[in-house]
Amino acid sequence: METLLSRLNGTYDILGIGFGPSNLALAIALREHNARVPAPERVHMRFLEKQPGFGWHKGMLLDDATMQVSFLKDLVTLRDPASDFSFLCFLKDSGRLVDFLNHKTLFPLRIEFHAYFEWAAERVRDLVAYAEEVVSVEPVTAEGGGVPAFDVISTDPERPGHTTVRRARNLCVATGLEPHLPPGTVVSDRVWHNSELLPRVAALKEAGVPVRRAVVLGAGQSAAETADYLHRTFAGAEVCAVIAKYGYTPADDSPFANQIFDPEAVDTFFGAPSAVKQSLLDYHRGTNYSVVDMDLIESLYRTMYREKVQGGERLRVLRASRIREVGERDDRLDVTVEYLPTGEHEVLEADLLVHATGYRPQDIGTVLGQAAKLCLRDDEDRLRIGRDYRVETPAHVSAGIYLQGAGEHTHGLTSTLLSATAVRAGEIRDSLLAGHTPRARAAT
Repeated sequence: METLLSRLNGTYDILGIGFGPSNLALAIALREHNARVPAPERVHMRFLEKQPGFGWHKGMLLDDATMQVSFLKDLVTLRDPASDFSFLCFLKDSGRLVDFLNHKTLFPLRIEFHAYFEWAAERVRDLVAYAEEVVSVEPVTAEGGGVPAFDVISTDPERPGHTTVRRARNLCVATGLEPHLPPGTVVSDRVWHNSELLPRVAALKEAGVPVRRAVVLGAGQSAAETADYLHRTFAGAEVCAVIAKYGYTPADDSPFANQIFDPEAVDTFFGAPSAVKQSLLDYHRGTNYSVVDMDLIESLYRTMYREKVQGGERLRVLRASRIREVGERDDRLDVTVEYLPTGEHEVLEADLLVHATGYRPQDIGTVLGQAAKLCLRDDEDRLRIGRDYRVETPAHVSAGIYLQGAGEHTHGLTSTLLSATAVRAGEIRDSLLAGHTPRARAAT
């Protein structure tokens, strides 16, 4: 075991667990703070990421897929429009600023926005330890029983049996969402989650595996994109989209509905009674959950209609249906689909079953281990989270745990979305600075 001590006093001011867009935005906000203040007032930080490099939903970086949020909701602009970490600065640095303006769009290609994230992540590369998976977080107990810090234990896959310990006064957990699969799903070479779409399809093509029929379960944006991609990629295959609704539902991206993602809306939501919070979540689910961009819906319908006219229907939507059973043989799947209005069953012989069934926040207990027991919960066993995204803890715990994601019940729909990333990073930074004690100059 290796214990890393900082060059100052052995303790980081903040250690981030996970390094996706959320903690990347926080790293930028803190770096910009450090650039403006003398050394004793700077925040000593580190971020840990289990992936070998920066990556954000790489399995769904389809070449023609666009973002569903404006490029102005990047890592910094809503917090500081003058920051040189903006998407526009990335375009300028890449030599594409004028070309992008001529494109006349607010919604860049997803692969381009991912390239922007990589560009920003590289600029703060010195703050991040990649290929470091956190396996445990232990409270540090001081004399008198207080908890002023946490020890974060991580491992490196390239060094089996080796662990590293880092101590921090504050943690910021931003491990993102994990794929959700229906209960009882058995993952195999033929059954997987759409988060693995691109590498799985590439492997099939490289191995020369024939795909005659693929089944896609799900009704949201990623499900529609998956069905469209498989239909285009396997030119001779039938693609069956199984959805419980009667058809794909358009996303509500109207101006008034989009105000639920405004920074001010987080204040309103946070202070509302629980019943009102739930009502707002229910009313506005159509902005984010199980909905599809209208352009894609219309494109899929045009494809289906054209194939009907031509007499060869390769794209099928099995509406008001659900998968009842999946049997796997050596070279195929038997997927039993129930048509809900009548209870009628149809068995589809398929080569692939792709679950485009969404994501869920990772259980904080999985990440924090023993430290999770210090996190207070409400009557419904949900984490109690302050307006500054700091998890509430008992009075004897002075060390802080900040959470990016998994706060939909307290902060609203923006909790897991890019819309509030820049502003949220600034609010966490300000909360940290409010409790930050400048170091003595002699320590530098």
